[in-house]
Amino acid sequence: MKLFAKFIFWILGWKVVSKPPQNIKKCVVVVGPHTSNWDFFLGRLAFYQFGVKGKFLMKKELFWLPLGWILKALGGIPVDRKNKNNLTKTSIDHFKKNETMFLVFTPEGTRKYNPNWKKGFYYVAKQAEVPIYIVYIDYSTRTGGFHSIIWPSEDVEADVVTIKKVLKQYKGRYPELGID
Repeated sequence: MKLFAKFIFWILGWKVVSKPPQNIKKCVVVVGPHTSNWDFFLGRLAFYQFGVKGKFLMKKELFWLPLGWILKALGGIPVDRKNKNNLTKTSIDHFKKNETMFLVFTPEGTRKYNPNWKKGFYYVAKQAEVPIYIVYIDYSTRTGGFHSIIWPSEDVEADVVTIKKVLKQYKGRYPELGID
């Protein structure tokens, strides 16, 4: 899959410009800016290129046969968003069950402009005692990669501002929908 991913990136004119964390086995991955469905495709390819098994939460309604098998193979974890399930607890349970896990979040929660990020990713990282790895996608340069790592502090708002500052320098497919 690594060679396949590199080949597809070459065809599309994209380049992954950094290496994944070498000494990190578990982390929350925050990807941005998220403005297009293509972000998932490119991100999945990048994870294949790195040999990283990224996981992501998806509404359980998408896991019908045969799509469910495909989504699970791609790293999908079905969740019931209609019930007031504790997604943080569910995520932490997955961290406990797996020796290695990169759980991917798009904190905007939508492909549309949203200055009010969902902070579930932060609470998952904090309670699972794992770092947050900031991953970017930049359509203006056709590049993407792992940027930097932060450990959640006691100040959620300050940490979110730090993450936004990092990701603000990159342009999504639709820049007007990007990070403010």
